[in-house]
Amino acid sequence: MERVQQFLHGLELDNRAAALLTGAACGVGALVVLVRKVHGHREAEKKIQRARNRRDESLQRAEQAVLQYKESHPMSDSSLILTLSLSELTKQLQEGLLKPEDVFYSYVEKTIDANKTLNCCTGILLESFDQLKTIDSNKDGLLYGVPVSIKENFAYKNYDSTCGLVINLEQPDQQDCVLVEVLKRQGAIPFVKTNVPQSLLNYDCSNPIYGQTLNPHNLQKTSGGSSGGEGALIGGGGSLLGLGTDIGGSIRIPASFCGICGFKPTAGRLSLQGVRPVYRGQKSVLSSPGPMAKDVDSLALCMQALLCNHMFTLDPTVPPIPFNVQIYKTSKSLRIGYLETDGDSQPSPSMARGIREVKALLEQAGHTLVPYTPLKINYAISELLVKGILADGATTLLQKLERDPLDRNLRDQVLIYYFPKWLKKTLSFLLKPVFPRVSAVLSAMCGFGSVSDLWKHHAAVEDYIHETIADWRKCNIDVLLCPVIGPAYNFFYCSKLTSMVH
Repeated sequence: MERVQQFLHGLELDNRAAALLTGAACGVGALVVLVRKVHGHREAEKKIQRARNRRDESLQRAEQAVLQYKESHPMSDSSLILTLSLSELTKQLQEGLLKPEDVFYSYVEKTIDANKTLNCCTGILLESFDQLKTIDSNKDGLLYGVPVSIKENFAYKNYDSTCGLVINLEQPDQQDCVLVEVLKRQGAIPFVKTNVPQSLLNYDCSNPIYGQTLNPHNLQKTSGGSSGGEGALIGGGGSLLGLGTDIGGSIRIPASFCGICGFKPTAGRLSLQGVRPVYRGQKSVLSSPGPMAKDVDSLALCMQALLCNHMFTLDPTVPPIPFNVQIYKTSKSLRIGYLETDGDSQPSPSMARGIREVKALLEQAGHTLVPYTPLKINYAISELLVKGILADGATTLLQKLERDPLDRNLRDQVLIYYFPKWLKKTLSFLLKPVFPRVSAVLSAMCGFGSVSDLWKHHAAVEDYIHETIADWRKCNIDVLLCPVIGPAYNFFYCSKLTSMVH
């Protein structure tokens, strides 16, 4: 009996020792995780500071170059140059009435000035000053001598394309993207990169690296996103022409907020080679690069310049179809579908009024306008759009954000992405009788459980496209007129709106 008691006593001591060792191991593990997290945060802060220093240095060097040019060319008139439209500017450059140097330095100066107020630039492309010296080698280009701004995620050799993510800092691109190469071949001078929201998937324009971009018409409002830096810079007069990208409004929303024009071409019309997405491989909802400018004719001229043999050679995946000037300039009467609401969301009163006013003007011009209702809009938003973009349940996006300080504009939007799948499913089930739309979106956020489900989704996207084309043909419409969100929102509201829409 005594031996049994001794054994039990020893076992009790062993259990205590095991408990102590387990507790110590857990404590050490937690400490290691905490240390790594603190270290990662400090490293992120250092990378952010280095990126800001690089931006500041580029702006300072550009400002110094502008001062030196103005001192040596006192007769150049920047104020006149900045009032010219793109078509007027290209005409005067081609005819030799303006020098590319005067135009370039005028816009660099205006960009630096605009950035001080709007915080819309991530850096001046200093190589553009070297390109200016050899610009006459592309004098036959449609955009000869035109300074062009580009969204931050367009690859430009030796510069970062971060998509607003710290994880992508200090990974400079090894070569220009195809569209930048084409711009240069057409005589344009890409000279500045512009700000984006963290991860691009947001209607606002703020990230932990470069901060918040402001609206050029109201500094208490956002410029929109994700091509918000472009919208602000062009709306603020610092650029005449820029390139953005659009997957769900990222060109059109900043254009609306900043009072400019934007165009999202059909996906695949322009090359995406070298244009960085937040994550690759998502094929259900396709992004598209496109021009942004102050007027529609500038958009058309840019498309005409980009849709050239040089682009088709550099990227053979793009169909070699040039811009059809004849169709653009035709005076043929059109049959136009229009809507004030898509049945999913209600536009602001000003946007609805805008649709009615444009409808009246188009009818006065001889066009026929007919009401139109989009097909299965709630299904398209939740099952096709949200589920397509977040096909993996947002896992890849959250991995990208893992070591990033989370921007306030993104916080509300991504909070629900962190919920485990079972919780999203449960909430979806509970909310379905009361909030069916929210329920559908929560379910869609879970993504796909298998490759087979993803293939079925791709087929559903194709089916919806074909059904929509058939419906347009049935209604015999050439184009659809619809409202965009706006006017410009207050800061931090876009995140709430996106989380609600999602």
